[in-house]
Amino acid sequence: MQYIHDRITLDPNLCGGKPTIRGLRLTVQTVLEFLAAGDTAEDVLESYPFLEMADIQACLRFASENLARQHFTSFAA
Repeated sequence: MQYIHDRITLDPNLCGGKPTIRGLRLTVQTVLEFLAAGDTAEDVLESYPFLEMADIQACLRFASENLARQHFTSFAA
Protein backbone atom coordinates (compact mmCIF):
# COMPACT_ATOMS: atom_id res chain seq x y z
CA MET A 1 0.00 0.00 0.00
CA GLN A 2 1.26 3.44 -0.91
CA TYR A 3 0.27 6.66 0.84
CA ILE A 4 -0.17 9.50 -1.62
CA HIS A 5 -1.41 11.86 1.08
CA ASP A 6 -1.46 11.42 4.80
CA ARG A 7 -4.93 9.82 4.51
CA ILE A 8 -5.23 8.74 0.87
CA THR A 9 -3.79 5.37 -0.11
CA LEU A 10 -3.27 3.34 -3.25
CA ASP A 11 -3.25 -0.44 -3.17
CA PRO A 12 -3.61 -2.43 -6.39
CA ASN A 13 -5.33 -5.19 -4.37
CA LEU A 14 -7.96 -2.93 -2.83
CA CYS A 15 -10.99 -1.47 -4.63
CA GLY A 16 -9.46 -2.09 -8.04
CA GLY A 17 -6.48 0.12 -7.27
CA LYS A 18 -8.59 3.25 -6.85
CA PRO A 19 -7.50 5.78 -4.21
CA THR A 20 -8.99 4.85 -0.86
CA ILE A 21 -9.12 6.44 2.56
CA ARG A 22 -6.51 5.12 5.00
CA GLY A 23 -6.43 1.71 3.32
CA LEU A 24 -10.10 1.09 4.07
CA ARG A 25 -12.62 -0.19 1.55
CA LEU A 26 -13.98 3.26 0.86
CA THR A 27 -12.82 5.12 -2.22
CA VAL A 28 -12.16 8.81 -2.52
CA GLN A 29 -14.56 8.76 -5.47
CA THR A 30 -17.41 7.47 -3.27
CA VAL A 31 -16.95 10.29 -0.76
CA LEU A 32 -16.77 12.88 -3.53
CA GLU A 33 -19.90 11.50 -5.18
CA PHE A 34 -21.86 11.84 -1.93
CA LEU A 35 -20.70 15.45 -1.58
CA ALA A 36 -21.47 16.20 -5.25
CA ALA A 37 -24.97 14.78 -4.77
CA GLY A 38 -25.61 17.36 -2.05
CA ASP A 39 -24.82 15.40 1.07
CA THR A 40 -23.02 17.37 3.74
CA ALA A 41 -19.78 16.27 5.34
CA GLU A 42 -21.82 15.49 8.45
CA ASP A 43 -24.10 13.22 6.38
CA VAL A 44 -21.08 11.31 5.08
CA LEU A 45 -19.63 10.99 8.58
CA GLU A 46 -22.94 9.66 9.83
CA SER A 47 -23.09 7.09 7.01
CA TYR A 48 -19.49 6.02 7.60
CA PRO A 49 -18.77 6.33 11.33
CA PHE A 50 -15.16 5.21 10.89
CA LEU A 51 -14.43 8.37 8.87
CA GLU A 52 -13.09 11.58 10.32
CA MET A 53 -13.56 15.12 9.05
CA ALA A 54 -9.87 15.13 8.10
CA ASP A 55 -10.59 12.21 5.73
CA ILE A 56 -13.23 14.22 3.88
CA GLN A 57 -10.93 17.23 3.70
CA ALA A 58 -8.18 14.98 2.31
CA CYS A 59 -10.55 13.73 -0.41
CA LEU A 60 -11.37 17.29 -1.44
CA ARG A 61 -7.70 18.29 -1.43
CA PHE A 62 -6.80 15.19 -3.46
CA ALA A 63 -9.48 15.97 -6.05
CA SER A 64 -8.47 19.61 -6.27
CA GLU A 65 -4.79 18.80 -6.73
CA ASN A 66 -5.53 16.20 -9.40
CA LEU A 67 -7.82 18.55 -11.27
CA ALA A 68 -5.19 21.29 -11.20
CA ARG A 69 -2.56 18.83 -12.46
CA GLN A 70 -4.82 17.63 -15.31
CA HIS A 71 -5.75 21.18 -16.22
CA PHE A 72 -2.12 22.27 -16.36
CA THR A 73 -1.12 19.20 -18.39
CA SER A 74 -3.86 19.79 -20.97
CA PHE A 75 -2.67 23.37 -21.54
CA ALA A 76 0.99 22.38 -21.66
CA ALA A 77 0.38 19.90 -24.50
